[in-house]
Amino acid sequence: MLPGPVLDRAPTRQARRARLAVSVLFALNGFVYANLLPRYPELMASLGLTKAGLGTAIAGAPLGALVGGLVAGQAVARWGSRRVALTGAVAMALVFAGVGFAGSWAVLVALMVGTGIFDALVDVGDNAHGLRVQRIYGRSIINALHGVWCVGAVAGGLTGSLAAAVALPLTVHLPLVAAGVLVTVVLVAPLMLPGLDRSETEAPELVGAALTGGAPGPRRRPRVLGRLVGLGAIATIGAMVEDLGNSWGAVYLVDELGAPTALAGSAFLAMMSALLVGRFVADRAVDRFGPRSVVAAGSVLVVVGIGATMAWPTLTMTYVGFALAGLGAAVMIPLATTTADEIPGLAPGTGVAFVSWFMRFGCFAGPPVIGLIADGAGLRLAFGVGVAAGALGIVLAPLLAARRTAAGAPSAG
Repeated sequence: MLPGPVLDRAPTRQARRARLAVSVLFALNGFVYANLLPRYPELMASLGLTKAGLGTAIAGAPLGALVGGLVAGQAVARWGSRRVALTGAVAMALVFAGVGFAGSWAVLVALMVGTGIFDALVDVGDNAHGLRVQRIYGRSIINALHGVWCVGAVAGGLTGSLAAAVALPLTVHLPLVAAGVLVTVVLVAPLMLPGLDRSETEAPELVGAALTGGAPGPRRRPRVLGRLVGLGAIATIGAMVEDLGNSWGAVYLVDELGAPTALAGSAFLAMMSALLVGRFVADRAVDRFGPRSVVAAGSVLVVVGIGATMAWPTLTMTYVGFALAGLGAAVMIPLATTTADEIPGLAPGTGVAFVSWFMRFGCFAGPPVIGLIADGAGLRLAFGVGVAAGALGIVLAPLLAARRTAAGAPSAG
């Protein structure tokens, strides 16, 4: 990895404004889709769908995201992360608003696929622009940006729950969300960094590598691809650990530990709270100890947390274990994305798009594998997948830089 310039001054006004803008976009991305989650029962009833029918329709979103992820990197390289992030947010909101008007299962599937396609573009655009801001900001900020996404998702879930509580029709609720997105995009667009990514004023050493290499040469391609796959695996580990809380926490508490239904969501909250805290404190740790050490330490926390949950199946230990795992997983997606974006010779957005696509694809395997193990041996033992994933994270941590310069670029060490 190439060394970056050391900045000995505070971030410029332009950098601070750009950070605010991209933070808002991260929050907005988390906010939009979360509005629909509390309204799934109503959507299912309005279309007369079975649970299987709703599930297959929802699956259209990740399917669309896989398709969108294939072109997201090229879009950023050609039009810049600013344009991709803004245009994608508007397009996603408009398609998403149509979900309330879906009159059949087929239309709903098409709208969910469209939402997923633009969500992938927004995801890559937001991350690429956030990393662009980080390069001129003088220190790591990417973890906090992902933390803001979590805040937006929580706010979206609360907004959707409130809309359901007051019986606001989906045909009103979702268009209102889209309108809010449009207004927000207009407000933040002037604050973002202009031009294409990796301009000469931001990271000349990376621009030089891209101009002279364009793309990795034949001898470097297998090594670069292998590193991208490894970074994608690190991001997938983070997503899988999150999914343990999202998909299986409630089932584990109620079915395995006999907790009352009222506490079903408490394991998820323990993990998400720790995840949020981890992302807001991780940037200082990255600046001080480097991405490699932080991911290695986070992987150890995942092993210890999930392992403790398996070894001592009590309510208290589940909260502690899930919280430790969430704290450890918090850094994996942001830092894997950052490292992929900084690989010399790759066009802007290419590394981000690959890791995002690999993570989305890899996450398809997680829930079915855990479900199959749980059916045969119990969910408690199925959590061993999380322990194995954490151990793999320790092995893959050397793929990240040992330390970072003040400019946020990786050091050679």
